[in-house]
Formats: sequence, C-alpha cells, structure tokens
Amino acid sequence: MVTETSALDPFEGIRFRGYNIPQLREKLPKAPGGEEPLPEGIFYLLLTGELPTEEDVQAITNEWRERSALPDYLIDVLKAIPNDTHPMTQFATGILTLQRDSIFSQKYREGISKMEYWDPMYEDVMNLLAKLPAIASYIYRKSYKNNEHIPPDPNLDWGGNFAHMIGIEGEEFKELMRLYLVLHSDHEGGNVSAHTTHLVGSALSDAYYSLSAGMNGLAGPLHGLANQEVLRWVMNLMEELGGVPDKEQLTKYCWDTLNSGQVIPGYGHAVLRQTDPRYVAQRDFALKHLGDDEIFQVVSALYDVVPPILEEQGKAKNPWPNVDAHSGVLLLHYGVTEYDFYTVFFG
Repeated sequence: MVTETSALDPFEGIRFRGYNIPQLREKLPKAPGGEEPLPEGIFYLLLTGELPTEEDVQAITNEWRERSALPDYLIDVLKAIPNDTHPMTQFATGILTLQRDSIFSQKYREGISKMEYWDPMYEDVMNLLAKLPAIASYIYRKSYKNNEHIPPDPNLDWGGNFAHMIGIEGEEFKELMRLYLVLHSDHEGGNVSAHTTHLVGSALSDAYYSLSAGMNGLAGPLHGLANQEVLRWVMNLMEELGGVPDKEQLTKYCWDTLNSGQVIPGYGHAVLRQTDPRYVAQRDFALKHLGDDEIFQVVSALYDVVPPILEEQGKAKNPWPNVDAHSGVLLLHYGVTEYDFYTVFFG
C-alpha cells in the first residue's frame, strides 16, 4: 500500500505535497467572496500532487453533494444511541455503520486484482467524505439542539454546508470551518489517528473500518481531545482570576499549574521546534475577526507568557503553541459551547 502523506519539518512546520500553510491559503481556490481556502482544494492536492483549478474544486463539491445523503439504517443507529453518549463515540459508530455499503469489501470478496484495489477504495473514500459533515451535524443537533435538524443547502460548498447544518449562520463561521478543515485535513503518519488508520488499512480493512479506528485514537486526551482540554483550562483560569488577567497574574497561574505536576495544555509538540503554523493561521483569523473577544485576549497573552516559562523550566523540547492552543476559542466565539463536540470537528 502506497501513501503520500504530508511532511512535518521541525522548523518549517507541516507541508502538504510541498506547500506550506501560508502558500495554501494564498493558492488554493476560495468560495465566492471568501478569503480562506476550500477543503475540496486540499483534497485534490493531496490526491494528485497538483494545485486544483476552480473547476476542479467545483467538480469535487458537486461529486460530494451527490453522494452526501445518509441512508435510513444509519439514521436509525444514530437515533438509538443515547444523547449523552460522547459525540466521538457516536461519530466513530456512525462511520463504522456505513461499512455495510463498502464497495471495496464487496469487490474483494468477488476476487478483484490487487492492481485494482485503489478503485473501489477511492469510491468508498468519496462516499465517506461526502457523508461526514451530515453525520457530524446530525450528532450535534441530536445531542444538543433538541433533535432539530437542518437540511443541507445545495448551493454551498462542503465546509460551508457543514457550518450551515451545525446551525451557526453567517459567513464568518463558514470561513472558519473552511480554514479549520484545511488545517486539520492531513496529519502525516506518526500521530495516533493517522498511524491507526494506516495500520488498520494495512490489513486491507476498508475505509470505514480504518477511519473509525482512527477516530477512536483521536478521541484520547493526549491527541484530539487536547483542544477541549485547552479551552477548559483557559476558562478555569479566567474564572479563578476574575476575567482577563494581567501578565503577572498569568505568569503566576502558569507556574502554579506546572508546579502542581500538570502541563500547560496546547503547548509543545513531538516534532515541531517552533510555533505551529496551524496556530499562526488560526491566530491570523482571530486577529481579523475576534479582536474584542476576552478569551482570545487570554489565548493571545499566553502566547507571550508561556514560552519563556517553559524555557526557564527546561523540560519542554518545544515551548511553542500547537494547533490545539487556538482552535477551541474560535469555536466558542461563534457559539459552539459544547466542548465535548470539539474533537468531532477535528475528526
């Protein structure tokens, strides 16, 4: 099995087929009137190694739209899961339930040549990606919004339509979702979720088995759950210190956290030795749209305070923030107050 994942350079950050994040934000096609890249575009780039045209991106949008309807049996399964079940459990279950329709599994049973494995796998992946926004938004509305669901808008792109079905209107949140999904679209091979997906796939398990397994890895607090942990820590900080603290208060709080044997969530990375460029992209979005948000002001102040503290402590190989240090505050700003759902956005 051949894969072409992104590459993670300790100083340059993540590169998708050779392009870094600032280049992608500039070069990938945008939604009409939008400033952020469309996820369909990075999907095309990851598969082909070439930058897409607007026509290429529109073709993927149309293809996913045609494949996006959720089958009745999947809805029945999701309905049967108690609403207070963790959203990641519901998400992994929804993905796995679709395995019933795996084209790869069917073709493998029929005795397909290994030279043709890619073709039904591609069909499964396209069907699955097309349905993921509908599965995730169904779980969100079922668990948190009295089971009141929002039908898809046939005029919207993949990320914009996901924002619409979640139920948060306005172009800013659609733009945030496009950026968020691009930044989280490929994660090279060494982390838990990407490694698990590859590992399960190496057994010729189909895309549904593989991605569901990857989601179970992502659900752990040392991986995808981290963005939820960051926001919880920031909110506790603000509650204890009575709002937006000054630099001295913030410094003391950070030292108290470290001295109690805990880590400062959202800082450090196994490979990176500089600020995560995904963090920088989200900070850029926040500076443009969230200037007066008090929680963003705290996140921004932590960016100044935490790295020198971690350098002085001397235990962290990388004292800089990672992607999880910022994503939660953006989601919260637009009204997604349900922390347990944050990892599903990542998924």
